[in-house]
Amino acid sequence: MFEGREIEWPTLALVALCYGVWMLATTVLYAIFPLLGFVVLVLAITLHSSLQHEVLHGHPFGSRALNEALVFFPIGLAYPYGRFRDLHLAHHRDEFLTDPYDDPESNFLDPKVWAVLPRWKRVMLCANNTLLGRMLIGPALSVIALVKGDTRAILAGDRAILRDWVLHLAGMVPVTLWLRAAEVPWWLYLIAAYLGLSILKIRTFLEHRAHEMARGRSVVVEGQGLMSFLFLNNSFHVVHHAKPKVAWYRLPALYAENREEYLRRNDGYRYGSYGEIFRKYLFRTKDPVPHPLRPQG
Repeated sequence: MFEGREIEWPTLALVALCYGVWMLATTVLYAIFPLLGFVVLVLAITLHSSLQHEVLHGHPFGSRALNEALVFFPIGLAYPYGRFRDLHLAHHRDEFLTDPYDDPESNFLDPKVWAVLPRWKRVMLCANNTLLGRMLIGPALSVIALVKGDTRAILAGDRAILRDWVLHLAGMVPVTLWLRAAEVPWWLYLIAAYLGLSILKIRTFLEHRAHEMARGRSVVVEGQGLMSFLFLNNSFHVVHHAKPKVAWYRLPALYAENREEYLRRNDGYRYGSYGEIFRKYLFRTKDPVPHPLRPQG
């Protein structure tokens, strides 16, 4: 069952802690101090998504079924775990990173597609390429794109995607039953779920850049603080893409031991902290929407 691999206890403990904090935030904390309960709820939802990312890479057990059972409850509401898993693993084909067609997590467009977009859509996508825009409208754009694409696929007969949505809805049943008995109102929970996605957009905002070499496309953000913890050290993204099977709690030491090599590997694509990223890109675009390395027009 465990393929001879040791159980990763820090991850297992963090899963239990995440659900426990989520339960407290929706009940006792919200009842006593609503603002504190709301803030903790947002952080728990954010952390749960990062744990789903950890699970899809094969943690903490050697058994996929056991791993996925740990994150079955979709407390973030929006994304079916199975779709997140399949799209993200497709994203890990590094030779296709940032490609508008082959990387499902790319925010770039084919310049030929960009050239024929209406002006309102260009304005919206440019706004989405600022950090503030990515946090405000990025979650909505991502969910809408996923639902539209998956609906077309399901209507065309894709049973795997249909299964993932059915499992997602099944997982929503216990979450809904819990929330019916909880203190937090449903409308506020929806806001918390959206804000959780917004925080995650801070991580994904500049994880990858257009670069001639695949190894130069993944970032490292060196500061370790609350953001790094919520993202389970995915801030060391160049390390994660080089060694996707390494557990989250080993990434900082692995980077520190080989810092110069990783910075050589990604051609110096680094930031000192998420604070630096906010200062530089809160109101400014980092990248153009049309992919700069694809043929123009």
